[in-house]
Amino acid sequence: MSADMDPRLGLNRAVESHPAHVVEAAGDQDMVAAVRLAADERRAVGVLATGHGPSLAADGAVLVNTRRMDGVRVDAERATAWIEAGARWRDVLAHTTPHGLAPLNGASPDVGVIGYLTGGGAGLLGRRYGFAADHVRRLRLVTADGRFREVTADTDPDLFWAVRGGKDNFGLVVSAEVDLFPVARLYGGGLYFSAEATAEVLHAYAEWVRQLPETMATSVLLARDTDLPDAPESLRGRSVTHLRIAYSGDPADGERLVRPMRALRPAALLDTVRDMPYADSGTIHHDPVSAPYVAYDRNVLLGELTADTVDTLLALTAPDTGGAFPTELRHFGGAYARPPQVPNCVGGRDAAFSLFPRATPEPGILRRRDDLLAGLRPWSTGGISLNFAGVEDTAPDRVRAAYTPADFDRLRTLKAQHDPDNMFRINFNIPPKGDDR
Repeated sequence: MSADMDPRLGLNRAVESHPAHVVEAAGDQDMVAAVRLAADERRAVGVLATGHGPSLAADGAVLVNTRRMDGVRVDAERATAWIEAGARWRDVLAHTTPHGLAPLNGASPDVGVIGYLTGGGAGLLGRRYGFAADHVRRLRLVTADGRFREVTADTDPDLFWAVRGGKDNFGLVVSAEVDLFPVARLYGGGLYFSAEATAEVLHAYAEWVRQLPETMATSVLLARDTDLPDAPESLRGRSVTHLRIAYSGDPADGERLVRPMRALRPAALLDTVRDMPYADSGTIHHDPVSAPYVAYDRNVLLGELTADTVDTLLALTAPDTGGAFPTELRHFGGAYARPPQVPNCVGGRDAAFSLFPRATPEPGILRRRDDLLAGLRPWSTGGISLNFAGVEDTAPDRVRAAYTPADFDRLRTLKAQHDPDNMFRINFNIPPKGDDR
């Protein structure tokens, strides 16, 4: 078996698991059997779909690989999709976009759906509609007692609240029903500026986003020595500042809104912003379909982006400080800040931006990344996003930072009810109340 097909390994190889058992689930009953096996042998349970966001190694555990469960069913009349545990957003888009409907997908079509949903989910339509978890209607999951449950706000409101934001702490999600939205096209793409223009771009960006409607989602990637698929040869190997744009309104309005950033001097090296079918939304961030890699992810949520914030960011990411790692600044606010119609435990609703540096494990680079996060502390909300957390964020104090204090306390109480032995602990773990190890 090649390393790429090894069911123990995800895309991000920051951890390598050595489980006691690997279950390559092909259906619901395989997941039930895996949990019962773990209970019989008093082992922990871990789950792996794409492996973009590793946490702990599943050593000695029962590891459930869900990649064979990639089914998607669309009900166009109800504007919903039913999605299995191993599906990626590209699988969902292939089924929804022919109907002129869009899910609240992430920027990369290669990311697994269920981990994204249960971690909150901040994507291209989030400022308009909210977190993806806000629009989950129904979940099917296997809980620690080996029971197969269908969970909704009516059948089990506490568990439904906890799973939407609590990731895999409360069971293995087998499938989920989500809302779809009537978005058939986007005005989107990227403006790629030279690294020399970074200061002007970021300061302009900090002012520009203050006036943007909720139909506009944006982020900026500071990319170092990048390799951009399908880009002109002149960009390959260069450091660039990549402004990403996804506007879900009228293209003429989108063109007007983008005009101030297009007018910056020096001008963008490459401009891919255009009217596009939603099926092409994955080209906006232009994330490659990755080969396996090792990345130590961390993030911080920011309450504001001032001129001083930008100056600090520039000073701590300047190429001459040694070592290079990509850093993304993403605009939040809008519908993210509003409570969902059906409550969940997703935190970070007070954030105006997220900052997400992705570092390789060389000590100098990790130190620079941590210096960056520490330098931005004056503007931090104190929170983090679990969907952008990494292997260094598994300690209880880091996991707690993803929630409000009241929600984390409630989560621990529910964990004690549904998983008192903490079977589901190969994750960003929420320990049961009473377990203070």
